[in-house]
Order: sequence, then C-alpha cells, then structure tokens
Amino acid sequence: MTGTASDRPAAPADAGPPESLTELLGGRRGAADATGPPVAFAVGWLAAGLWGGVGAAVLTATGLAGWRLRRGDRPRAVLVGLLAVCVAALVALRTGRASDFFLVQLVSNAASALAWTVSIALRWPLLGLVVGAALGQRSRWRRDRALLRAYSRASWMWVATYLLRLAVFVPLWLAGQVVGLVLARVALTWPLVAAALASSWLVIRRSLPPGHPGLRHPVTPDPVAPVEKRRNAKN
Repeated sequence: MTGTASDRPAAPADAGPPESLTELLGGRRGAADATGPPVAFAVGWLAAGLWGGVGAAVLTATGLAGWRLRRGDRPRAVLVGLLAVCVAALVALRTGRASDFFLVQLVSNAASALAWTVSIALRWPLLGLVVGAALGQRSRWRRDRALLRAYSRASWMWVATYLLRLAVFVPLWLAGQVVGLVLARVALTWPLVAAALASSWLVIRRSLPPGHPGLRHPVTPDPVAPVEKRRNAKN
C-alpha cells in the first residue's frame, strides 16, 4: 500500500472493499504462499517419499519468499509464511506421517475461528480492526454503532470459512489423504477468500442504514452536543 489515509480520495458509500482489504485478508499473493508449498510437498512426496516432499516444500517456500521480498512485501509477513512451512515440515518429519505436514494449518484454522468469534463477542470484530487499520482510522470506527454492528455481522462470514476448512480438512487428515488435503487446500484458499470478501461486503452494505457515508467515514457522536443539551436544559 502506498500513501496515507489522508492521501486517498474518499470512496462513495456503495464502493466495493478497498484493495488493501483484499491483500490483508488473503489476496492472490497469499494464495500463492498457501498453495505453492503444499503442492510441491505432494509432488515431492509421491516422487521421493517424505524427505522429498519436505525438501520440495521448503525450496518452494524459499523461492516464494524471495519473490515477495523483491516485490517489496513486508519482510515480517514473508518470514512468517516461510517459518510456517518450515514448522510444518518439521512436524511431518517428527511424526513420520506425510499428512501431518498439514497439521499446522488445521491448528491455525481452529485458532483463527476461535479468535474471530471471541473478537465478535468482545465487540472488537477483527474485520473492523483490519479495515480500520487499512484506512488509517485506528479504533474510530467503533464509535459508529451502525458500523460496529455491520463489522460484527460480517465477521461471521470469516468464522464460517475457517469452520468449513476444518470440516473438510480434519477427515482427510485423519484418513492420511495427502493428495486430498492438497486439493482441498487449493480449492479452499483463494476461491473461499474471494467468496468471504464478497459475502462480508454484502452483509456490511445491508447492515448499514440508508444514508450512511460508508466505511471511510465513520459517524462518530459529537462530544460537544451533550454539553450543549445540558446547558440548554439549565436555561
């Protein structure tokens, strides 16, 4: 992302999700990171066993990390993705089960579903935090009751994506279906994220009242108004 929130032109209320939201919630680059190493792992595993799969996955993840760094991606995000693949490889080598390469993702999806659910219950929906950070609003969006309600409802779309992945991945993992896990991961990465983006935006649009200025312009209460009302009441 380039520029600050003040540099960007204000979007109309009916505009789609900002491009930065797509990137933060798992855009096409994130899809390459999520699918490239598992596909390489399956190919290497079929060709040369567990060590072949681990080597292929780590080499692919390293290549993707170098490509992302050259494109100017944040080093921290790149290193986190590479570290996740390395940990997954170590788990598989430790247990000796190729399907355990996907165990880290199972745990990650379960933790994500829990985190998003807790954030909704605490009235700090993660979708609002992500969009607010992307638009430079910090926590100002929370003072807009309509926007807070919309983000809370839309966040359930993301909880559903993690639960759907778990419903598909867990039986395949228990059965040791490595190829099935790879195919499921490819099918449930970018296509599912795209569906979650579209559905969550639809929920937000339907949750906001008519005339609301949109995500870029939270309607916050005027702190001066209550004081003036008390003064008028005294007079």
